[in-house]
Amino acid sequence: MKRIILFLLFGTLFYVANSQTDSIVRFTAGTKKVKDSIYQVWIHSTIKTGWHLYDNSNSKDELMGLALSFGNENIVQKEAIEFAGKPVSINDNIFQKKLNVFIDTVTVKQNIIIRGVVPASVKLIVNANLANASELHQAEDTLIINFEGGKTADANGSVKIKSIDINHPKSDCGNTDTKSTDKGLLTIFFLGFLGGFIALFTPCVFPMIPVTVSFFTKRSANRKQAIKNGSLYALFIFIIYLLASIPFHILGNVQPEIFNNISTNSWLNIIFFIIFIVFAISFFGFFEITMPSSIANKADTKSGLGSLGGIFFMALTLAIVSFSCTGPILGSLLVGSLSGGAWQLTAGLAGFGIALALPFGLFAIFPNWLQSLPKSGGWLDTVKKVLAFAEVALAFKFLSNADLVMHWGIMKREVFFALWIITGACLTLYLFGILRLPHDYKGMKISTGRKLVGVVALLFTLYLIPGVTNTQYANLKLLSGFPPPLHYSIYGDNNVQGKGLEANVMNDYSKALQMAKEQHKPLLIDFTGWACVNCRKMEENVWTNPEVFNYIKNHFILVSLYVDDKRKLPAEERMLNYTTKDGTQKDIITLGDKWATFQAENFSQVTQPLYVIINNEEEILNNPVGYTPDYKEYLQWLECGKNTFEKK
Repeated sequence: MKRIILFLLFGTLFYVANSQTDSIVRFTAGTKKVKDSIYQVWIHSTIKTGWHLYDNSNSKDELMGLALSFGNENIVQKEAIEFAGKPVSINDNIFQKKLNVFIDTVTVKQNIIIRGVVPASVKLIVNANLANASELHQAEDTLIINFEGGKTADANGSVKIKSIDINHPKSDCGNTDTKSTDKGLLTIFFLGFLGGFIALFTPCVFPMIPVTVSFFTKRSANRKQAIKNGSLYALFIFIIYLLASIPFHILGNVQPEIFNNISTNSWLNIIFFIIFIVFAISFFGFFEITMPSSIANKADTKSGLGSLGGIFFMALTLAIVSFSCTGPILGSLLVGSLSGGAWQLTAGLAGFGIALALPFGLFAIFPNWLQSLPKSGGWLDTVKKVLAFAEVALAFKFLSNADLVMHWGIMKREVFFALWIITGACLTLYLFGILRLPHDYKGMKISTGRKLVGVVALLFTLYLIPGVTNTQYANLKLLSGFPPPLHYSIYGDNNVQGKGLEANVMNDYSKALQMAKEQHKPLLIDFTGWACVNCRKMEENVWTNPEVFNYIKNHFILVSLYVDDKRKLPAEERMLNYTTKDGTQKDIITLGDKWATFQAENFSQVTQPLYVIINNEEEILNNPVGYTPDYKEYLQWLECGKNTFEKK
């Protein structure tokens, strides 16, 4: 919830700052061609009365008046910015010295060189320092400038297929409506429920069950009222977690693929990596993470009210004080659900809230059950530390996501498994008492249950070992979709042992379509993502099936389009303020932007994987399908598309 509040706060501040910039100074810009690849850029500034813009001659005082930057790495600023006209020298109140400034209006010019193909337009970012008698303001504005003779990206040719009619395929086989989504929501719900169930057995939550239920039993006039209050308490816990997803429904109205952009953002994944490592260190017992005490105290004060409001604030207090244990689990749920959209997050939080609330309601109805609960003790600390190792393993997943979409090459599949093997080995040593962490001591008794969990951890670690090899056993199907793809390997891209089709598919739609025409085959489009779990499951479990493998290889041209690829398009292929079919505007800068827009514009879906079969005239042959783990069902869909193609 803190992330949501911060997001809204920074968004508000950004809006206010931009609004203030518009009222203090307005920028207009244009270009003039000097000769091939050399252009002159000019910016005209209209300054509000009472304000002044600093001249760049003040740079010796470490005060830059105006600076330009371009949203294109092929643009080189050939010369320094040239101000038209002479500045005025004033005694500046802010810096308490004489400085050169411009009042009312000023125009600046700068010559630039464009390497390679000249684009039709680029974004220009203007930064300026202005002041009046008592305030200093740093203005920033983004403008679009056009270049004479520049090459315009063909929007229709790049992201829009004119002949696609998603509602009228040539055959009715396949289904894109609800089957895949419903399965996904149900899965996310149960994962959330599992997360809430795990959270119950943490030191922050478990001891609260008997304390809270006893409170309701003793403070209520009769058993009926105790049941009512306990049930309301459980209901409010569920509602609080459910309400946490509402801002994401509002956020989701900005652009359809915004959740995918958030979940695959490299820097956000690195931030999550750091956060999860910090959470893990806290779970290990080196320090404690808590919500600010002022928040908890305010909620706890209101919880004393003898009303519905009081019960609600008791539930809110539980959610706040248990954050140090539930936060990492909720964080995993948040990141894991983002790519699927707000409804998946709602489903996950609903499952989490129900699992957390259910015991409070049940024990309020059946208070005698409290006697059967195990007493709090060292086993809770063990649960917390086991979760810490799980947090470390999850942290590497976030780092892997960032590495995949940016193509850094530092977290190849074998490196990922090596780190998990080390983590699993440390977990095994801890469970057997060999590795000691805070609050552990030499000679402490290791319970039979802990030893059994240690055996499971050891077996799981041994299972991971083939993942670092270059053999047919490297495809660990129990973990399919979680580690990097099989072809993202330290052994090279040609390491195709047991990999099925994904190692040699095409990634260029235009070339694949041309090949389909030449070979007179239908085109199988695979909308996928580097950080897409279900995409990896399809590649490693379904595409590797011999029947599916051979059918695709013999009858289709396969093209995989990565919607989260952060590599930038060539300058001439980028589109600024592209207007989508629903009327919103967006910039298409990266390969991922292009293929995500291509999917949304033509097939009205933004989830991955999505499989589409079209003919040589780019007409859709059957209904697209999403995640289809049953290879026979997937094969039937392929056969339907191929048979429809041959009927023409």
